Amino acid sequence: MKRFIAALLFVFVTSPLLAQWSLDVESGIAIQGYNEIRIPNEGGTLFDFNRDFDLQGPVIPVRLRLGFTFAERNHIFALYAPLGLRYEGAAPTTIDFENSTFPQGNNIDGYYQFNSYRLTYRRDIVRNDRWIVGVGFTGKIRDAVVRLQDESSYDFNDDVGFVPLLHLYTEYKLPKWSLYLEGDGLAAPQGRAFDFLIGGRGPIAPNLELKAGYRVLEGGASNDTVYNFTIVNFGVVGLIYTLN
Repeated sequence: MKRFIAALLFVFVTSPLLAQWSLDVESGIAIQGYNEIRIPNEGGTLFDFNRDFDLQGPVIPVRLRLGFTFAERNHIFALYAPLGLRYEGAAPTTIDFENSTFPQGNNIDGYYQFNSYRLTYRRDIVRNDRWIVGVGFTGKIRDAVVRLQDESSYDFNDDVGFVPLLHLYTEYKLPKWSLYLEGDGLAAPQGRAFDFLIGGRGPIAPNLELKAGYRVLEGGASNDTVYNFTIVNFGVVGLIYTLN
């Protein structure tokens, strides 16, 4: 790993003429699917934020990604992707959550956070007039919070952890625009994480592209302390600025 990082730094420093920077800014509308939670996994009450409570919206997240391309086929990306969802409503049943009990009928103020910080390396293995196909890996820092509050109780669970993911990029070039699929994902017995965008991108000004599409964020974990699986769908639009 140290040799790999040293090689990247060497190329970064010695190949400025082959380098290209980019800034990708994305926003849109988030539509919550299921959001099932049981904390603790044994002894807690299973509830679904989306089914049992009302999402307070609209939810309009913003994602920022800084990119660096060198030697044409190699890419490094740093992503900041915050996501916070707020819910309100009467508890449909008594909810045992963390160290607190929230009685049935009490008005609940709920909050679900899933912020993501990622560093990705991608290598294009196919690159021609029509196709770009790239593969790589992503190191993700997950910053998750689940919080419940009513008139008499307040409790939360937070978790910060590292998640290794595989990265995939596929692009098909049309005369002016391109269709592409891009994302990170990996599944294991204790959980899974998937974040993929399918859409299109094309130039609207010098060094500036418009992108639009559909993004799905799905995953979760089941272990000794936490059970949580969720899916969020996004209709997205964004701008990609490239600096040679």
